[in-house]
Amino acid sequence: MKVLASFVTGILLLFFISSCTQLPTGVEETSSQISLQKVTVLENFEAGTKTAYAVGDVTFTSGIWTLNDALVGTSTSDPKNGTKSIRTRNSGKITMKFNRTDGAGVVSVKHAKYGTDANSTWSLWYSINSGSTWTQTGVSVTTSSTTLQTASFTVNKSGTIRFEIRKTDGTANRVNFDDFTINDYGTGSGNSETEPNNTTAAANPISIFPATYSGYVSTTSDIDYFSFSAASGQTITLGLTVPANKNYNLYLLNASSVTVASSTKASGLAESITYTATATGIYYAKISSSSGSSKTVAYSFSANVTGSGSGGGGGTIDTTTVHLTMGNPSSAVTDINFPANYLMKKAQYVLSYNRDKGGANWAAWHLNASWLGSTARQDDFRADATLPTGWYQVQATSFSGSGYDRGHMCPSADRTLTVADNSATFLMTNMLPQAPNNNQGPWANLETYCRTLVSQGKELYIYSGGYGSQGTLDAGHVNVPTRTWKIIVVLDEGTNDVGRVTTTTRVIAIDMPNSDALIARTDDWRIYRISVDSLESILGYDFLSSISTSIQSVIESSVDTL
Repeated sequence: MKVLASFVTGILLLFFISSCTQLPTGVEETSSQISLQKVTVLENFEAGTKTAYAVGDVTFTSGIWTLNDALVGTSTSDPKNGTKSIRTRNSGKITMKFNRTDGAGVVSVKHAKYGTDANSTWSLWYSINSGSTWTQTGVSVTTSSTTLQTASFTVNKSGTIRFEIRKTDGTANRVNFDDFTINDYGTGSGNSETEPNNTTAAANPISIFPATYSGYVSTTSDIDYFSFSAASGQTITLGLTVPANKNYNLYLLNASSVTVASSTKASGLAESITYTATATGIYYAKISSSSGSSKTVAYSFSANVTGSGSGGGGGTIDTTTVHLTMGNPSSAVTDINFPANYLMKKAQYVLSYNRDKGGANWAAWHLNASWLGSTARQDDFRADATLPTGWYQVQATSFSGSGYDRGHMCPSADRTLTVADNSATFLMTNMLPQAPNNNQGPWANLETYCRTLVSQGKELYIYSGGYGSQGTLDAGHVNVPTRTWKIIVVLDEGTNDVGRVTTTTRVIAIDMPNSDALIARTDDWRIYRISVDSLESILGYDFLSSISTSIQSVIESSVDTL
């Protein structure tokens, strides 16, 4: 992310408090907290000093932050944009001691490995009650580069909020953070292009819509690419706000890098494209200059993918697999350019696989009587050889000695019609590390309850997965989630399943702690029920997108009580 120099200057002046006796306009102080209002906050960590890892408070330009097992790094081995960044180790934390009162839309932070240290994993958390309790936002991030990369999180929370960065792998490997940016709730912006992205292979991926990015055509030869997926029949809408006196052009390319639509207006005029996708797959947005460039004035690029399939909702039904009848929640695609959201279709279930976490973001499967029979449990745990060439394959022994179960996403007992069906559930891509009290307790009881519903004439569409990080297994190849979740759509047996979902359709959503210390084997799974909307807020996914939005708004906002 490139930082606009004049913008940074304005922000620093607005929030400079470390040596001022009078707070500037827009900042009010109450007790020990500072509330920041109606602004975009950039903290570059340049104003503070802390040379030891011991816990302590540091005053930066945005306010007071607590650094725990973290310091302000200034050495040549500290990746930084400027002269300083925050270096963390072990289970270090970087915590705001002040609130924002105007909420948060998109939050971004730069991160990189320190020196020659190995990869590290971290996550972003928020609190809406002044730090009394915390909730993770988005998914955990693995830092694997020694140059600063930008991670963005769509938070979309109104009201009082503060943030905390947590290093979650617990190792001595160090990771640096810089340029922490918070955009007000409802601003609809905040993402920034990440360089290099001047080829389709290096395009900035977009997975959550609508999306808005800022960026720079820094030279007349600079070309910026963004990539995303769309299904045949969906509408792709692109927009580009161009700096004054600059002539930028906007193009839409298909998966073969062939231009299918373009906008080439005169200097200084905004560009726009509306296009109906003719094929399902990857598309690229291309931004280039035909006259002029700027390193100081950013463009604003927007992208959206909309349109209804036969279900009338926000997504198109994938007719190639029954398991995605209710929608593809993260717009996963079978494209190695999207290793964090790689779609794997099995006959028995579908996965969004995350290469760097060594597990599924989510699994989806259909369950009715036709999937059940008398086949015995195969117990043939094994690596998934269908992963792309060169990707690490988690082994049957990868969890050994960790204290975690090889926890099925799609359960073995949901696939008992044939040996092949049951055996497919033992691929390690279908496993997440689960605490025994979770996996063998309420999680297993909910699986049994689902099959009981099937015996009563129901058919189900199920999603499951995990989020967060409490360390890794297999030399860092496998992430251990802090929570596991599941969504179950319950229907009577029938046809035209999407069309039969109504505002009274039963939908079960659960969110369980993945720790023996936090969950009992005897717990009733019902105590962990939440709404689908709550899970979407945590995960950043769009569940049940094949269903009409008016029905979604009802069934996703309620918590099951049966």
